[in-house]
Amino acid sequence: MLHAVIMAGGSGTRFWPQSRQRLPKQLLRLAGERTMIQQTLDRCQGWALPGNSWVVTNEIQAATTREQLPAVPAGNILIEPAARNTAPCVGLAAIEILQKDPDGIMFVMPADHVIQTTEAFAQGAQRAIELVQKSPETLVLFGVTPTFPSTGYGYIERGTQIEDGTPRLYSVNAFREKPHLSLAEQYMREGRFFWNCGIFCWSARTILRLLEQFEPELYAGLMRIQQGIAQGNREAVIAAEFPQLKSISIDYAVLERAQNVVVQEAPFLWDDVGSWLSLPRLNGVDADHNTADGLFCGVDTQGCIVRTSGDHLVATLGLRNLIIVHTDDATLVADAGQSERIKELLVALEKHDLKRFL
Repeated sequence: MLHAVIMAGGSGTRFWPQSRQRLPKQLLRLAGERTMIQQTLDRCQGWALPGNSWVVTNEIQAATTREQLPAVPAGNILIEPAARNTAPCVGLAAIEILQKDPDGIMFVMPADHVIQTTEAFAQGAQRAIELVQKSPETLVLFGVTPTFPSTGYGYIERGTQIEDGTPRLYSVNAFREKPHLSLAEQYMREGRFFWNCGIFCWSARTILRLLEQFEPELYAGLMRIQQGIAQGNREAVIAAEFPQLKSISIDYAVLERAQNVVVQEAPFLWDDVGSWLSLPRLNGVDADHNTADGLFCGVDTQGCIVRTSGDHLVATLGLRNLIIVHTDDATLVADAGQSERIKELLVALEKHDLKRFL
């Protein structure tokens, strides 16, 4: 059977002050009427049963995750006691799925991306699922055709096209790290590179076998967790073993080493919503190139991103290219050109004994 696995442990620090440790990016409404994690689950309707949906999150976010996803069985919300990157996350989901379904196929996706449209996403998902059903040793990852020379994404260099049909499938020649600008521009010109969007499809049994092959110590830890779960000691064994697992991405642990890896050209529009600067692209701008969510009145204001809630009005005069975000207990005013430095601000909050705002 098919199992949808949503990875939802991120902190979303670039969206402070709305994104906090207890309410990170994936639990916020940033584009559309529902939160990002709700939209992620919504996209699975029609091809993944709610009972076969899994969410991997952390303890501090688990309660809100359950509240936002009532259709997901409580036992399918898996709690990581420590952040250990995507390979342990995928491994934990795989051993849980295999307890229920020895032939389980995993469709793995992040909780905090915007994808348009649902129909195109379903088309791509079905194509990947059918390939794994036919060839259980195959690992399918999705590649997004670049729309600009991004230096913030990893790239996949495609090889020859395999099989006929739509969406197109290719062999993988190489994985490329986040490039500098001139190299990203070269990738765009050459036209054989995809953005790696972190969406995957594979057999649960196969991904565990490959973890055993390439990361034996990580696999051994997962097997101890599996044994504890089988003995009815789920929480205790995860609390003891999971923090000891190697912190490594599934890309480094398996995908860049395995042989049977193919990349599907994503038939959907994709955005990872990496920072406040994503909102104009997703939600549009007014005649003065401002993007506002909430009550806003601007005079001689251009290129600003404004976010507020309830009846709180944000009024501006004579401003250019600022990010202004108001919440109940904190307000951010930042130069849009320095949005990447928000993490520095969070470090400063901690240094000045203001952790309660993180």
